[in-house]
Amino acid sequence: MIDKRAVEAIVASAIEGTDAYIVEISVSAENDIVVEIDSATGVDLDFCSDVSRRINDTLDRDKEDYSLEVGSSSLSAPFKVVQQYEKHIGDSVDVVTGDNRKLCGVLTAVDASDGTFTVEVMRKVKEPGEKRPRMVAVAESLKMSECRSVSYHFDFK
Repeated sequence: MIDKRAVEAIVASAIEGTDAYIVEISVSAENDIVVEIDSATGVDLDFCSDVSRRINDTLDRDKEDYSLEVGSSSLSAPFKVVQQYEKHIGDSVDVVTGDNRKLCGVLTAVDASDGTFTVEVMRKVKEPGEKRPRMVAVAESLKMSECRSVSYHFDFK
């Protein structure tokens, strides 16, 4: 079986000097290798081909056969690494918390050191002396580890 750490090292070497980062690498028992990468500026097909070529040049198919898939992180997939949160600061995101609350708001801050992020969510708030509640942006700080999923929000307006 191909060692996942060896594949990680090859990919890290291939993306060194770029703004790309590894989102996820998986190697199955049947040697199906799936590499998911992303970058702040986006990942194109040529870049994925270069990373794939680098892996193929380094691994020995005669020693162990494998299948290889290198691709960019899907825009609709939940965030898996801190860099994805940082990439989407200022964008609308969908959050499902550990207690199954669903939030939609603007990702305003990420703190990688303690694994938290802040989302501005619109809420109805009735101020004293006002007749009706009004919509107000409320900042909500959440831990990445305590959320079931956080993903980019698509708005089809």
